[in-house]
Amino acid sequence: MTPGEMKAAVDAVLDSGASTPDDAQAGAASARTPPSATGEPRPFEQPELGVSAGEQKLATIELLDDVELNVKIELGRTEMYIEDVLRLGVGSVVELNRSAGDPVDILVNDRLVARGEVLVLNDNFCVRINEIISPVPEFATES
Repeated sequence: MTPGEMKAAVDAVLDSGASTPDDAQAGAASARTPPSATGEPRPFEQPELGVSAGEQKLATIELLDDVELNVKIELGRTEMYIEDVLRLGVGSVVELNRSAGDPVDILVNDRLVARGEVLVLNDNFCVRINEIISPVPEFATES
């Protein structure tokens, strides 16, 4: 088929009103197609506005309101031999790696999230948070 015959065949198909692949996806797809070859602009179609990202985030956080977490306050650590552990009894003293007045670690699900100081309030121990530990992204990517 010569180029002239091919052009005539294409013109015949277009003149007959046969649908093109773009016509088959009219409607929602037309908003995604690029401008026509003639350069005529398409009318702007305003997308439907739904829930804002902030509202979605708040709703997602509210789902977690009743999730229980394991919170630990760590005064200090030490290493002991088994024989020393077996000798522990009432009145035994275990020396830790921190001094009195040093900040204590606050762990949530075994992850360090804050540091604070031990206080006594109404004859109960409590912890005042002095520092929030910023989370370090586990999968940081270099830009």
